[in-house]
Amino acid sequence: MLASLTSPQLSLGKAKFIGELLVPVAPFDQKSGREAWTVAFAPNGSYFAWSQGHRIVRLIPWTKCLKKFFKTRKHSMGGEVTDASQNSYGGQVIPAAGDPCEHTIDCGDIVWGLAFGSSVPEKQSRCVNIEWHRFRFGQDQLLLATGLNNGRIKIWDVYTGKLLLNLMDHTDVVRDLTFAPDGSLMLVSASRDKTLRVWDLKDDGNMVKVLRGHQNWVYCSAFSPDSSILCSVGAGKAVFLWNMDKYKLIQKLEGHHNDVVSCEFSPDGALLATASYDTRVIVWDHHKSTILLELGHLFPPPSPIFAGGANDRWVRSVSFCPDGRHIASITDDRLVRFWSIEERAPQAIASLSNGLCCAFSAEGSVLAAGTRDGSVHFWECPRSIASLQHMCRMALRRVMTTQKVEDLAIPTPLRDYLTYKVI
Repeated sequence: MLASLTSPQLSLGKAKFIGELLVPVAPFDQKSGREAWTVAFAPNGSYFAWSQGHRIVRLIPWTKCLKKFFKTRKHSMGGEVTDASQNSYGGQVIPAAGDPCEHTIDCGDIVWGLAFGSSVPEKQSRCVNIEWHRFRFGQDQLLLATGLNNGRIKIWDVYTGKLLLNLMDHTDVVRDLTFAPDGSLMLVSASRDKTLRVWDLKDDGNMVKVLRGHQNWVYCSAFSPDSSILCSVGAGKAVFLWNMDKYKLIQKLEGHHNDVVSCEFSPDGALLATASYDTRVIVWDHHKSTILLELGHLFPPPSPIFAGGANDRWVRSVSFCPDGRHIASITDDRLVRFWSIEERAPQAIASLSNGLCCAFSAEGSVLAAGTRDGSVHFWECPRSIASLQHMCRMALRRVMTTQKVEDLAIPTPLRDYLTYKVI
C-alpha cells in the first residue's frame, strides 16, 4: 500500500524545533568538505556526535546539548538566564569516567561514517588467544568509530578522546559504520570499494570477514536488534541481507527503482525500512521478503522510469524511532517528515535545506539531522501514547520471526496484526 501526501503539506502538523549546533565559518572554508555526513547518539544516551566537516568530529554530552537549547529558548522568550559552569551538565552521570567532557577530534581526513559501540564483558571475542589481547574493554567502555575518506577506520575512547585503534584494509572511502547491538564490539564497515568488512574490536580490531556481493559503492549497513542479520544497501536497486553467524548472503530484496542509500531495522526486529532515490521509503517484512508499506514523497507516485532518474525528491536518510511507531525521512525537497506507520502518512514536517542524514536519540524523543554546511538541527518527535497491543506486539516480535508467528494457533486477525499485515 502506498502512503503519500494527498493533501497540501501546509495542513500537516509542524514539528517542534528544539535547537541547532552550528559550525564556525573560517576564511578557508570551501563548499566541499564541510558536510555533516553522519550524526549519532550513544546507546546509553550520554553523548551526541557528528562529523562537522574539515576532518573534525564533535563529541558533546547530550544533557549539555539539551541544557543549551533550553537556555537559548528561555533567553529568546525574555526569561532570566543564569551562567552555567562548564562542568555542570546535570542529568546522567557516568561514575566510571566522572562528568562527561566535550571533545573535538581531528581525524586527519574527511569523516563519512560514525558509530558508537559499548562493551558487554560477557560477550567474548571469537578469537581463541584471548590472553594476547592488547585491549580489555570493560563494561563502562564507550567507543566511537570514524570512517574516513582515505579508507581508514579510527577507534576512539569517548570519555578521554584518545585514539585506540587504526584499522586499515579498505581501498576507498568508508561510507558507513555500525556496531552489533549485542555488546560484542563487532564492527561492520561499508565502503566505496564495494565491500563490507567485519572487525572484532575485542580481538584488537582483527578483521574477521570480507562480505562481497555489491557491484557498486556500499552506502549504508544496519544490524538487526539481535545482531543476527545485517542489512546493506548501495549504488543499486537491491537490498542485501546477510547471516552474521555464518557471514553468508541470505537474500536480496527487490522493489526499489533507484539507488538505495539508507536502511534501519525497527526496534523489535520485525520491520526493515529502506530509503531510495526513487522518492520512496519501503517498509519490509524481511523474514518473508514482502513489502508492507510504501511511504511516497511525491504525489502522484512517479513512474519507475521517472523514479529511476534525477528528481527533487531523492530520499537521503531514514531512521526508525525507538518507539517502533514512527519513521523519519530526509529528502531533497527541503523537508523532514515524521511518519506514523499506524496512520501510513506524515504526522509532522519541518523545513531543512540540504539535509543529508538523521538519527533518533536513544529514548526516541528527539531527531537530529545533519546538513551540507556541517550544522545539525534538532526537533521533537511527535508524541503519542502507544497502545498496549502495540507494546505486546513489539515484545513478542523481539523473540519470534514472522514464520513462527504464522505457525501459532491464533485467530487470523490477531496473526495479521502481529505480523504487521495490519499495522
